[in-house]
Amino acid sequence: MSKKTLVSAITAALVVGAASTTFAAANPFSDVPADSWAYDAVTTLAADGVIDGYPDGTYKGQNTMTRYEMAQIVARAMAKTDLEKADKALVDKLAAEFAEELDNLGVRVADLEKKSDNVKWGGELRYRYYDIDRDSKAGDETHNKVLFRLEPKAYIGNSGWTANARLDYEMNLSSDENDNNVEVDRAYVEGPLFGATVTAGRTPVFTAQGLLFDDRISGGTVAFGSDEFKTTLAAGRYNRDHDDADTTLGENVRDITAEYYGVQFDYTPNDNLALNAGYTALTGIDVNYFNNLDGMARPAYGDDNTANIWYVGGKYAFDKNVAFVGEYAQNTDADDEDQAWTAELQYKGANPADAGSWGMYAGYRQIEAYASIAPTYDDIIGAGYKGAVVGASYVPAENILATIQYFDGEETVSGQDASKFFANVDFFFW
Repeated sequence: MSKKTLVSAITAALVVGAASTTFAAANPFSDVPADSWAYDAVTTLAADGVIDGYPDGTYKGQNTMTRYEMAQIVARAMAKTDLEKADKALVDKLAAEFAEELDNLGVRVADLEKKSDNVKWGGELRYRYYDIDRDSKAGDETHNKVLFRLEPKAYIGNSGWTANARLDYEMNLSSDENDNNVEVDRAYVEGPLFGATVTAGRTPVFTAQGLLFDDRISGGTVAFGSDEFKTTLAAGRYNRDHDDADTTLGENVRDITAEYYGVQFDYTPNDNLALNAGYTALTGIDVNYFNNLDGMARPAYGDDNTANIWYVGGKYAFDKNVAFVGEYAQNTDADDEDQAWTAELQYKGANPADAGSWGMYAGYRQIEAYASIAPTYDDIIGAGYKGAVVGASYVPAENILATIQYFDGEETVSGQDASKFFANVDFFFW
C-alpha cells in the first residue's frame, strides 16, 4: 500500500455502501463491486490485513460499525510502520479516541503516548499509616506520613529509549513536619540494545516474587530472551540505608554501599504459571548501621561481609480468581538465620483502573535475618521476622487504591512477639 493512501483508504472503506450490483471475480468481498468508488480502498486494506470482513465473504459496508470493530481497524493501522506524517497523526487521534477498546483488545498505546508528548508525567499521592508492636528492646514504632511522588518518563527520539526518574517528597503528619528536600530515588535510561532490554543509572531491581529484593541499585540490568523464557542480569552498588555516610564514623559514601550482582531466570509457559530462579551476591556489606540495634533481629552476613543467596519462586493461577504464590531463598554464606520463605493464597485482585474491584490474601512468611536484603512486603516488619499475614484491597473509585494488612508473629532470633498493622491509600495519576 502507498504510504499516503492508508488513511484515505480507511475512510473510504468505512463509508462504502452496496449501491452497485456489478461483481468481479477477484473481489475480496462479494458485496463490494469492482466498479464501486471504494473498491480500490477496500481491496488494498484487505490485502494489507487491515480489514478482514465477515466469515461469509462479505464486507457489509451498509451496516453501522461498532466501536469494537473500529478499534480492530485502528489497531491494524497502528501496526503499519511506513505511514507518512499526516497519516500517523490521524491514526494517533483515532487511537486516542478508541483507547479503551484498544486496551480491551490487548493493544498497547505506548507508541501513541510517545508521539503525542515527549514527556509523560505520572505518580501518586499516598497516605500511609502503620503501627508496630514489639516485646524486644527494639520497641514500638508508628508511621503516619503522606508521600507525594512524581515519575516522569521522557522518550528519546524514535530510538525506543526512555529516560525515567522517581522523585519522592514526604510529610510527617504526626509532627506536622516536612522533609528538608526531595529525594531522587531513581534516575535511569531504558531501551533496546542488541536484542536485549537494558537499563542503566539508579535503576529498580525486583527479584522473583519480591522475597529477596525490591529496591534500586546504582548500576544496570540486561534482560533478554522471549516472553516464555527470559534471563535478567544485574550489577551495581547498593546502599541499604540510602543515606550519605556518617562522617563522624570516618566513613565515606562508598564505605556504606555493597557490590551487587544478580542473575534471574523466568519461565512463563502460559497465563496460569510463572516460575523464577536466581542468584544474588553482595560483597563489601557495611554493617555499622545495624550495631545500634542490639536486642533485635537484624541483617548480618558472613565473616567477609558477603552474601550469596539462591532463590526459587513462582505463581500459579487456579482460575481467574484464585492464585498461589510462593518463594524460597537461602544464603549459603551465613552460618545461621540463613533461610527465608513465603506462601500466600490470593483471591481476586484490586485493579486501580477498575472501580469496585477488590482482592484479599492470607499467608505465612519466615524471613530470617541473613536471607533477605530488601523484601517487598509491607505487611511483615522486615528481615528477621516470621508469622501469619492477611490483607485486603479495594478500589472505591478509578485510580484510588485502599489497602489494609496485618502481621502477627515474632522475631526469628529472639522469639519475642511482634505485630504490625498497616493501612495505605494511594491516589494515582498518569
